[in-house]
Amino acid sequence: MNNTYPTQGNLSGLDRKDFQKTVNGKETDLFILKSKTGAEVAVTNYGCAILSIMMPDKNGKYANVVLGHDSIDHVINSPEPFLNTVIGRYGNRICEGVFTLDGKDYNLTINNGPNSLHGGPTGYHARVWDVVNQTENSIEFTYTSPDGEEGFPGTLTIHMTYRLESEDDREALYIEYEATTDKATPVNLTNHAFFNLAGISKPTPSVENQMLFIAADYYIPIDNNSIPTGEILSVGGTPMDFRLEKRIGQDINDKFQQLVNGAGYDHCYVIAKEEEGELAHAATYSDPESGRVMEVYTTEPGVQLYTGNWLGGFAGAHGATFPARSGICFEAQVFPNSPNVSYFPTSILDPGQEYTQTTIYEFGVL
Repeated sequence: MNNTYPTQGNLSGLDRKDFQKTVNGKETDLFILKSKTGAEVAVTNYGCAILSIMMPDKNGKYANVVLGHDSIDHVINSPEPFLNTVIGRYGNRICEGVFTLDGKDYNLTINNGPNSLHGGPTGYHARVWDVVNQTENSIEFTYTSPDGEEGFPGTLTIHMTYRLESEDDREALYIEYEATTDKATPVNLTNHAFFNLAGISKPTPSVENQMLFIAADYYIPIDNNSIPTGEILSVGGTPMDFRLEKRIGQDINDKFQQLVNGAGYDHCYVIAKEEEGELAHAATYSDPESGRVMEVYTTEPGVQLYTGNWLGGFAGAHGATFPARSGICFEAQVFPNSPNVSYFPTSILDPGQEYTQTTIYEFGVL
């Protein structure tokens, strides 16, 4: 694969040759995006996995603020298969892997207890995507998902772009999606990046002492199989409330039933918006010690907050380790199990329509 932008000597210390491999007849590679002010993002075309996001702290010291791997073999064989990857065809869970569309029942691959999770075991996170355009600060990938893949109807053609922009004193990673289908199908694309603004290390510290604000008055409660109950409940008066910034770990071990069901936070928040589909501020996440801060913006109606409750301490890039709750995810999406809940925002894409999504992770210092 011809990668015309240099990958050697990058801030993350990743080596291109460690990411060059033939997987199912397609070539994988390492790609480095650089902003005009020096920030860097490293990605691979296997699952469009983000490998590193190098951002400065309040003293100008750069660190990798995502839980990444340092070789393609480690990405492929990661104990966390969705680590920083694109997720599809359907992010999050579909109850028992079953839904009905246009009078026909569809059965998906089951890979999470009784449910289908994140598009199945060979979803978009486990596919080698094609590179169709690359500049110094952006890269566009494409993948064509065939009719019937993991049980989903219709051939879905996806284009996804990572773009790193400098804006005033901020660095912003844009993730932009477009997709079309030849048959009605659920579509719920997202990125499953695990962030830690302290930077990865051995061990990577818990996010529990970091701070969080979420622009949401409501959340989607789940049962003990992490499937929405069908309710949309107020966060008010509960440990689910992040409308006033608080320490992530302040209530995480509370015996509140929802936190018991998720083993911590693993819930979709209903982002406050004036108009459906508008690009709106969803969350502010910060690390007081390093001074790093990240703002989340998205066009999606929901953001799944996941506090890495099931991370098991496995090794990542350059010997870093990732214990439980050492990463936090903000997965922009429609609500879980929406094909089976008529009053949730629809995830159905019809022929002739275009799916679009923009999610922005914007970095700065306090």
